[in-house]
Amino acid sequence: MHQLTIAGKAYRSRLLVGTGKYKDFAETRAAIDASGAEIVTVAMRRVNIGQDASQPSLLDAVPPSQFTILPNTAGCYTADDAVRTLRLARELLDGHPLCKLEVLGDPTNLFPNMPETLKAAETLVKEGFEVMVHCADDPIQCKMLEEIGCVAVMPLASLIGSGMGIVNPWNLRLIIDNAKVPIIVDAGVGTASDATIAMELGCDGVLMNTAIAHAKDPVLMASAMKKGIEAGREAYLAGRMALRRRP
Repeated sequence: MHQLTIAGKAYRSRLLVGTGKYKDFAETRAAIDASGAEIVTVAMRRVNIGQDASQPSLLDAVPPSQFTILPNTAGCYTADDAVRTLRLARELLDGHPLCKLEVLGDPTNLFPNMPETLKAAETLVKEGFEVMVHCADDPIQCKMLEEIGCVAVMPLASLIGSGMGIVNPWNLRLIIDNAKVPIIVDAGVGTASDATIAMELGCDGVLMNTAIAHAKDPVLMASAMKKGIEAGREAYLAGRMALRRRP
């Protein structure tokens, strides 16, 4: 199977995972290992990767020599805040340009603020960042983000942390069919079957955090997600049989 390529780098795994909400860094690392993920996203406003030299750093447990660290702007509500956060991340990671942009619009439902997201994306791309962008499942705005120069577009399956799965597969199909960059479902996955469905639809990958970290057994769920991603990708490539009313 073809590998996932983002910003010119190929990855074997199509599962991207977050690092928040675990009980400690040891559990974080165990879950990441079980998932097989190579890209690991870090919320710059919540997880220490060197911002506070007096506290343990996630990078000791999840070193950049072994994983692609993807700093993200979770908790930012304006384009300016998001841009400042990623400038700091690039400095802490020795000029690392790959980042995940998200600009939230509402602290209750965590739905993205798309006007601010588009504004931040334009600024970051102009400054040389390789932007993977979290966004609404709006085919028009997803295409706008691609045209700005984002290296991957990441529409939500459903609200962040909801575990509701893919609530609008038709929008995702429209986005996928019209895209020339990787489309990665980001947010809303609750269990392995949700990840499988995303991949069967033709998504290039899935990013998740809460579904693994808040499972009763995070490490076992991480392993299940790995298998779900692989099964969905193989089914997509195989091409399912046609639906029939009778044999």
